[in-house]
Amino acid sequence: MTTAAEWLEGARPRTLPAAVAPVLVGTGVAAALDGFRLVPALLALLVALALQVAVNYANDYSDGRRGTDADRVGPMRLVGSGAATARQVLVAAGLAFAVAALAGLALAAVSSWWLVAVGAISILAAWTYTGGPIPYGYRALGEVFVFVFFGLVAVVGTTFGQTESLDGLAFAAAVPIGLCSVSLLVVNNLRDVHGDAAVGKRTLAVLLGEDRTRVAYVGLLVVVFGTIAAIGVARPWALLGLLALPLAVPPVRTVTGGGRGPVLIGALKATGQLTLAVGVLLGAGLALS
Repeated sequence: MTTAAEWLEGARPRTLPAAVAPVLVGTGVAAALDGFRLVPALLALLVALALQVAVNYANDYSDGRRGTDADRVGPMRLVGSGAATARQVLVAAGLAFAVAALAGLALAAVSSWWLVAVGAISILAAWTYTGGPIPYGYRALGEVFVFVFFGLVAVVGTTFGQTESLDGLAFAAAVPIGLCSVSLLVVNNLRDVHGDAAVGKRTLAVLLGEDRTRVAYVGLLVVVFGTIAAIGVARPWALLGLLALPLAVPPVRTVTGGGRGPVLIGALKATGQLTLAVGVLLGAGLALS
């Protein structure tokens, strides 16, 4: 029988900063626009967390069924390791998707019913990352979708849920936090690059190769902090986000130093901490602006 600890590990809690950070930034934008509302903000957070857990279980199920998780360096895969059956993991994913859907309906009820369509598209994108007949995560499109949904959709959607308006500040603020989430995926795929290549999983890291993927990781973080500095021209308090810069040093050293396999697990954890720090600091700075 699968233990609670195994289910928790299968949910991949180290990826949760990618769900929390954009909600914090979107809420900071709402506050900057004098539109902060606590209930929609909390519902948006619940939607984001539930979707992140759902996509992690869904990926575990789909990759396990395809046999691409048989030899992995990172966190335990429930299906691939045999700790849980594919059906059990599919049910877990379905329950998490249901929580996200119910929270999304509640958010739409207190905000705008347009968010129902956004939520439906988000659930579809979460499932088809590695599921369905044409999984885009196997076609080097994961980074694009992560930026769209963990950046633009999450930040702008969180702001819209509170203010019921679309403002340029929300789109600008979505860029650095979206790229932080992309950097998480990049270092994750760098860690798994050889295993993915062996099973035919064509991630961006597989297509670029190790060296260019390492350069891409650093480039993403440069753009993250460059964009925060640009936002700070109009909203000086947003420069608080730059205080997260020292947290980028350890993972950059690991990635540029040629770290492989298990060594990159530390870089992945550090990138998650960086993502959360950027979310907290940039969100707070925007709220104060």
